[in-house]
Amino acid sequence: MKLHVATGPSTTSFDIKTVCVVGLGYVGLPTACMFAKAGLKVIGVDVNERIVERLKAGEVTIIEPGLAELVKCLVESKQLTASNKVQPADAFIVAVPTPFRHDGTHAPDVSYIESAIRAIAKVANKGNLIILESTSPVGTTRHIMKVLHSARPDLQVATPDGNEGDIDFAYSPERVIPGSTTQEIVHNDRVIGGVTARSAERALALYKMFVIGKCHVTDDKTAELVKLAENAYRDVNIAYANELSVMCDRFGVDLWQLIELANRHPRVSILA
Repeated sequence: MKLHVATGPSTTSFDIKTVCVVGLGYVGLPTACMFAKAGLKVIGVDVNERIVERLKAGEVTIIEPGLAELVKCLVESKQLTASNKVQPADAFIVAVPTPFRHDGTHAPDVSYIESAIRAIAKVANKGNLIILESTSPVGTTRHIMKVLHSARPDLQVATPDGNEGDIDFAYSPERVIPGSTTQEIVHNDRVIGGVTARSAERALALYKMFVIGKCHVTDDKTAELVKLAENAYRDVNIAYANELSVMCDRFGVDLWQLIELANRHPRVSILA
C-alpha cells in the first residue's frame, strides 16, 4: 500500500455512528472521549468493574488534566456510556494492555487482545471496522483477523488475493504521554495502517473526526513496526541518558550542563 498523508477531512463516505472502545486506560478512555466529543455515540468497555462503575457516574480513575471535566460532560449528555461487556457498534477500538510474559521468555502477551477480539466477535456484523491501538508485535493485526474468523466463520476476512472481506481491520498506535494525553491525542501526527485500502480509508475517516495532526496512511505491518521503532528509540535514549548520569556522578560533572552543551551539536539530542 502506497504511503500518503491526509491533512484535511477524508472524502470517504462515512458510515460510522457508534464506536465501542475496549480498554479504558490512559489511552482508551481519552480516545473514547474524543470520539464522543466529535459527535459519535461511544460505549466504553472494561473488565474492571470499578472503572466501569466510576465512568457510569461520570468519574475517572486516571489522572489526566482536563479529562475528568470532559468525562462528566459526555456522560451527562449520554454521548459516552460504559459497560463491562462489548456492545454492538459500527466500529471497535481495541486499547488493552500487551505486557511481557512472566515465563522467562519476555515474549509479548497478546492474550488480552485475543480476548477482546473474541468478545467483539460475539456482536460483530458485516461492515464493522476493527482498529487495534495496543502496542503489538508485527503481524498481530492479521493474527486477530484469524481469531475473529475462527470465532465467527460466517464473517469473511480479507485475503491476499484481494478479497476485502466483511470486516475491515486496521492498526493505529497511540503517540501520547500521560499528563498531556488530551492535547497530544488531537494534535500529534497519527499513523494509520490498513490491512486493505478500504480499511485504511475507513479508519482515516474515523480518526479525522478529531485528529488535527497529519494522518499518515500505510499498511498494518508498517504501522506496527513504526510503533515498536518509536518505543525502542526512546528506550535507547533513556538508557543512554541514565548511563551519562552514572558517569557524571563518577567524574563530578554536572549532568544538566553536559546535556545542554552536547545538544548544541546539530545532530545530537540527548534526553534531559
